[in-house]
Amino acid sequence: MTTLKEGNKAPAFKSKDQNGNPISLADFKGKKVVLYFYPEDDTPTCTVQACNLRDNFALLKKQGFTVLGVSPDEEKKHKKFETKYNLPFTLITDPEHKIIDAYSVWGEKQMYGRTYMGLHRTTFLIDEKGIVKKIFLKPKSKQHTEEILNAWQLIDK
Repeated sequence: MTTLKEGNKAPAFKSKDQNGNPISLADFKGKKVVLYFYPEDDTPTCTVQACNLRDNFALLKKQGFTVLGVSPDEEKKHKKFETKYNLPFTLITDPEHKIIDAYSVWGEKQMYGRTYMGLHRTTFLIDEKGIVKKIFLKPKSKQHTEEILNAWQLIDK
């Protein structure tokens, strides 16, 4: 589980997107960012979450949010996922776990009584100044946009 706390400065990062273009958190200075970490492209829960964000993308954009998804997958796999589900937002590659480690979202998990290391599905809401305003440790994939907008309404008061 993440060691970051709400109110911390979001860790800077540099990587590549699904098109092989360089990308960094600094590119989004002055913007509200939904930075969501997910285990793997084109798996059931990851797809539900991505499609919820896709289906509500216009609403998120209208509220001033930029959506960035991060997983350990490579560019080619991200591109295939983006194309297959018509995702309108950026997917960031992190095969070396540099961003994943900076945000402390890699750790022990359990499934069917088996313990293994993996990525914890986590979302960070980052404000225009680069401050983490909200952390969703277990986002509800089917209602993720609603969670984000409700949380931001409380933050923005």
